[in-house]
Amino acid sequence: MRAVRRAVDDGALRVDVPPRAKVERARPGGVGEYASNIALTLARPAGRTALDVAGILEERLRDVAGLRAVDITGPGFLNFTLRADADADADLVREVLAAGTSYGHGTELAGTVVPLADTAAPRDAVVTEVLARLLRSQGADVEVGRYGERLHVRPGECDPSFGSDVLRWAFLRAAPHDRPLDPAPLLVPHERNPLFRVRYAYSRTRRLLVNARQLGFSPEPGDLGDPGGSGDPNEAAPLLGALRDHPPALLAAARHRAPDRVARHLEAVADALLVFQHTVLPLGDEKPSAAHRSRLALAEAAGTVLAGGLSVLGISAPDRI
Repeated sequence: MRAVRRAVDDGALRVDVPPRAKVERARPGGVGEYASNIALTLARPAGRTALDVAGILEERLRDVAGLRAVDITGPGFLNFTLRADADADADLVREVLAAGTSYGHGTELAGTVVPLADTAAPRDAVVTEVLARLLRSQGADVEVGRYGERLHVRPGECDPSFGSDVLRWAFLRAAPHDRPLDPAPLLVPHERNPLFRVRYAYSRTRRLLVNARQLGFSPEPGDLGDPGGSGDPNEAAPLLGALRDHPPALLAAARHRAPDRVARHLEAVADALLVFQHTVLPLGDEKPSAAHRSRLALAEAAGTVLAGGLSVLGISAPDRI
């Protein structure tokens, strides 16, 4: 339903977004692997022909990961041909690496002007600054000044001895209306410390790249497993899912004025990476394979997402911890 929601947000369609769309296997002799009548369903409430609606949705489905082709047939049926899973995964990794730390930035809020009220209160100021950065990352025009939207932020103490990164995570990881986290535990390098896990996961991706260079291979997106059994591609599923969720996580955080959503999402990426990391490098006498290069590229993409997310929050991403 994301394509319908995008069309509504863009003003291309004026309809209520339905909770679900019916998708069925294409009939024998038909086009593609799956088909949907969603355009026919929306045509009357939209005041458009089904073919018009199908064309609007097709434009917004072209860049969806996992789809190789979208065709319009008959009175307005949408027909989908899927990419092979390995192709879709490799495309995702390429997309992340090509975009760099800007992966997940978009234009969903382009044309939206958001005035935010400036404030001197420490936590309010941090939340406002990060929210402005989030909104701009989604294309919004943000004006921070004396007048504007005032965020409902629960006050928090600001002890500079904890350092900027720790204070920011303490302020931002909790929802703005909730009490900020106690910064003291965030100084402890332990797996129970979410800030440490996120930054450590990023540093691991950097170290994996160094180790791979020493072994004579470099990252290259591709099939994450091979017939020789050098890796099970299913091991990568949680990490791939977390990377796919990054753009909607940033957009939701901007729309809902909730920077804490970014912090929580980074924890999910970090946790998935820390499990996946053990499959990246060859073990023992094993020679680097195409699967190793692909998994290294996925790890690099995860590091890119972690660095980009931390940058949005104004928190540093050290190469070594």
